[in-house]
Amino acid sequence: MTTGNIGVTSQNIFPIIKKFLYSDHEIFLRELVSNAVDATQKLRTLASVGEAKGELGDTRVRVIINKNKKTLTVQDHGIGMTAEEVDKYINQIAFSGAEEFVNKYKDNAAAIIGHFGLGFYSAFMVADKVEIFSLSYKEDAAAVHWSCDGSPEYTMEETIKAERGTDIVLHINEEYAQYLEDATVEGLLTKYCKFLPVEIAFGMKKEWKDGKQVETGEENIINDINPAWTRKPADLTEEDYTKFYHQLYPHQMDEPLFHIHLNVDYPFNLTGILYFPRIKNNIDIQRNKIQLYCNQVFVTDEVENIVPQYLTLLHGVIDSPDIPLNVSRSYLQSDNNVKKISSHITKKVADKLAEIFRSDREDFEKKWDDIKLFIQYGMLSDEKFYDRAVGFALLKNLDSKYFTFEEYKEHVKEAQTDKNGDLIILYAQDANASYAYIQRAKEKGYDVLLMDGELDVHAMSQFEQKSFEGTDDSKLAVRFVRVDSDVIENLIKKEDQSPDSLIALSPAEEDALRYSFESQLPKTDKTRYEVSLEAVSADALPVFLTQNEFMRRMKEMSAHQQGMSFYGNMPDQYNLVINTANDKVKTLLEEITAACAEGATPLLEQLASKKAEEAILQEAQKGKKDADLTQEEKDAVTNVTKELAAIKQQLKEQYAAYATSSDKLHQLIDIALLAAGQLKGEALAKFVNRSVELL
Repeated sequence: MTTGNIGVTSQNIFPIIKKFLYSDHEIFLRELVSNAVDATQKLRTLASVGEAKGELGDTRVRVIINKNKKTLTVQDHGIGMTAEEVDKYINQIAFSGAEEFVNKYKDNAAAIIGHFGLGFYSAFMVADKVEIFSLSYKEDAAAVHWSCDGSPEYTMEETIKAERGTDIVLHINEEYAQYLEDATVEGLLTKYCKFLPVEIAFGMKKEWKDGKQVETGEENIINDINPAWTRKPADLTEEDYTKFYHQLYPHQMDEPLFHIHLNVDYPFNLTGILYFPRIKNNIDIQRNKIQLYCNQVFVTDEVENIVPQYLTLLHGVIDSPDIPLNVSRSYLQSDNNVKKISSHITKKVADKLAEIFRSDREDFEKKWDDIKLFIQYGMLSDEKFYDRAVGFALLKNLDSKYFTFEEYKEHVKEAQTDKNGDLIILYAQDANASYAYIQRAKEKGYDVLLMDGELDVHAMSQFEQKSFEGTDDSKLAVRFVRVDSDVIENLIKKEDQSPDSLIALSPAEEDALRYSFESQLPKTDKTRYEVSLEAVSADALPVFLTQNEFMRRMKEMSAHQQGMSFYGNMPDQYNLVINTANDKVKTLLEEITAACAEGATPLLEQLASKKAEEAILQEAQKGKKDADLTQEEKDAVTNVTKELAAIKQQLKEQYAAYATSSDKLHQLIDIALLAAGQLKGEALAKFVNRSVELL
């Protein structure tokens, strides 16, 4: 028997391994099984070049639990180790046997996983004691038994072992007793070793018999040693790709829309299959579906550091030995290879989409609604992807017809270019809620897009910006405007109104309308209404709501963009436009004026008198500095201002008193709210009852 100290530079190597080297304790099983697969692959490589004699025989890796002895064993029939090799590869931490082996057999050993020689020591994260029983493939080699209790001291002696290969026996610490449970271990093997290139056996297959599960006598093989991404695309059918998708995501009910098979060997090695799923409206839920592998060993499904963030909406597998990993294989490290791989994947995805668009546009359009979120996310996140995708990114109108951005501009250019030469693209976010506005637009011969997606507001802003950046004599400046943000005559102004078409109201008439309507508008903390008077046209609605396009967009964008919470916290602001050119408004104004004449006339006279007095004072003080004014002069202005405010308040109360009892005025307000989808609850019930009474 030999005893000695493991060759480390610090006595604290085991605490470092346990606490810092590996991100999760469960990683130990991946590392040990990976080492066992390495040993098996090495043997196959040696046999292929004639250095290993005899039959390979059984090459399965087995994971065995013994609950009575509280041990977990990882057993292989691979290359094995001599005492000298155990001393070299186990006792000298961080001397990687795999790395040395790859250097020697680099033309035949592409499937060697290890890089750092530390994977074995992950066993001490969960074990009080670890034993190695190993017999080398070399002729006349003696079997060796190595044992260590987690301190730098070890023992090593010759032993008897019937079969070539290595058994790693972990005496599991009581704190980690879950790793002696079949379900836990099988779950970890399925997670990390599902596609390893050597068969991994764990227990026996079971079947239902006489109302219970019984073992069949056939070993339970955990993994698929030839997953789809390792095979040539020419050897795979569409059914094979779909089957593999459900193998990756057994609980995913939807079928993938299409796939991209990656196969690159220069300037880096990369294989994989990426699937386009039906992407729903919540970006965050969709992420982290791509699985990263290194030579068929699962590493992580958090791949933001290797692919652009928007590509994390895709599903599938990426496998590359050229992605640099730290010693625990759990975190990606930044380097130029990662950037190259990321750029390549982005280009392949864009090329695939462009190919589908060109070869079968009808099919692409059918899938558009399910991939729109992904493409928009990519265009917003990556300028290069935008440049590639703008040619196949689609817009859909309310007739369910699809256009590229350039196609749509041509489609509406003649009808929807305003008097300033700007192209106005109309859109709706809710076709039912905006129905009246949409119909009005269609009557004018205009087209309306449906933009109801999670990122549509951002996408519109990007299209506008790109159009502005590229504006020259041959291009149009483009503005997206929601169809219900104003009356259609204002959204696409074709010509300036002539003075003859304007309906002139006196200041008193304007006040009568404004004060009457203001007094009856809903009042909530989350919504603000302001009244404006505008002579739109005789056939436009008498009263309608508008909302500033910029402010509304900022509020919507704040839901997805950090740093814009200021807009998100602001109340919704609407403008109640009173169309003074409409006959119903004219009639209502006459009724208000007549009904309020007795109380309002003297107030209007007082108001006119005070305004005249104010004008005289202002003229007298014109050109004087504040310091040159006497206190008496200042007080005179202040008193007049207060008196004007008091008279205006009395006037407002006069009009409000009438407006409160005016069914016609309430009906007009409610019609405007109803058209904008804002009439609900008690207010809606009152509107219905009032409508019946007015019939």
